[in-house]
Amino acid sequence: MSTKIALKFSRSNRIYRPSEPVEGKIVIKSPSSISHYGIRLSVNGSVNLQQVRGGSAGVIETFYGVVKPITIVNKSIEVKPSGKIGSGTTEVPFTMVLKQNGEKSLERFYETFHGTDVSIQYLFTVDIARGYLYKSLSATMEVIVESDKADLLERPVSPEMAIFYITQDTQRHPLLPEIKSGGFRVTGRMSTLCSLLDPISGELTVETSAVPISSIDIHLLRVESILMGEKIVTETSLIQTTQIADGDVCRNLTLPIYVILPRLLTCPSVFAGPFSIEFKVSIVISFQSELSKLHKKSDPRTPRLWVSISLNFIVEETYLFASKLSFKFQLAMETLPLELVRTR
Repeated sequence: MSTKIALKFSRSNRIYRPSEPVEGKIVIKSPSSISHYGIRLSVNGSVNLQQVRGGSAGVIETFYGVVKPITIVNKSIEVKPSGKIGSGTTEVPFTMVLKQNGEKSLERFYETFHGTDVSIQYLFTVDIARGYLYKSLSATMEVIVESDKADLLERPVSPEMAIFYITQDTQRHPLLPEIKSGGFRVTGRMSTLCSLLDPISGELTVETSAVPISSIDIHLLRVESILMGEKIVTETSLIQTTQIADGDVCRNLTLPIYVILPRLLTCPSVFAGPFSIEFKVSIVISFQSELSKLHKKSDPRTPRLWVSISLNFIVEETYLFASKLSFKFQLAMETLPLELVRTR
């Protein structure tokens, strides 16, 4: 049995604010006593360029390694001086504050965010030095950082609502003839300023539609931008999809919109100099056209060609690709900007 080391934080959810003490224990399990030259705990918080995994390279991946990470915090403390650790399980308590009162930070403490191309992480690492003859022991774990209470906004009395309408005339992509000639009109409203503690809310009404509706979905999108020299590179990606209707809905029936924001994949909207993180929501109407009758429902993780192309231009909002290949789509959509804030 080899010696094992782990970090155990005082909070099971590992959520802390910069001015709060991060407390916990370093748990060491060893079959025999070991000598060491000190136990150190360090924290590194940074904004990193996330390399795209799988598939073809993205736009930002082409520049991977060119833009250096933005350091938010980088500090370390000695938890225990050199000595011996006995056999069995040993717990060494620790306390560290990310931002001391009056201390100038290298950068603003952005909230933890796991994006496609931009990631904001705060990693705690414990190291036990054992000299030249033995391999050092180490363990790393991430904590989730949220904004300090002093920096939070008062909870809005009511979220800002944007009125939208979706018709065949508002679409920038080609529709199937049966959908375009028959016509449709979908109206509604949705919150475009939303607290991270609250869901995205709103309502939607299908007023008319000559072609039966297959489903109505809400796509939550993230828009990540990075400054590359004098050029801003932007990529849009899908975070999650929430279905609010399945099948042909009754006309003039008000449907509620209720979308819970996923933890870690969202954060307050950021507009910094080197990068920005923004969000959008797309209301997507799928119709029961002749094309859809040829395809039975399948696993969404293995989309068919016509679904993949549709998703591509929902996310990228690139309609030139579709028109060049003369594709006709059975989707109608409307995309709205979404500002996310952290409130008290």
